[in-house]
Amino acid sequence: MQIQVNAANNIEGHEALSVWASDIVKDCLSRQSEHITRVEVHLADENGGKSGPNDKRCTMEARLGGHPPIAVTHHSSTLREATAGAMDKLTKVIDTTLGKLRDQMRHPADLSPLGSTLADE
Repeated sequence: MQIQVNAANNIEGHEALSVWASDIVKDCLSRQSEHITRVEVHLADENGGKSGPNDKRCTMEARLGGHPPIAVTHHSSTLREATAGAMDKLTKVIDTTLGKLRDQMRHPADLSPLGSTLADE
C-alpha cells in the first residue's frame, strides 16, 4: 500500500503533519492493506491565514485493486481533527465495500436468463 500525503506549504508544520498523517493511515488501514494499492491524503486550510470554524479540510482517496477509487472529506477546526475524521470515514467505507465484495464472492447471483427453476426440469 502506497501512501502519499499532500499538504499545502502555507500550513504550519506541514512536514511533521504529513508524517503523522501517513502513520495514521498505515495504522488504521493495516488490516485491509492487502486490498489497497494506494491512499492519497490532501490537507488544506481553506481560509489561508484567516481563522474560522471548520476551515481545515482533509480529503482521502483510497484505491482498491480493480475497483473505482473511494474518496471521503472531513472538515474541522484543526488539521489533526480533520485527518482523524476523514480516516474514520474512509475506514468505514472500505470495510463496507470489502464486506460487500466478500458477500458477492460467497453468494454469486444466478446469471442464467431463466433462473434455476427451468434448468432443474
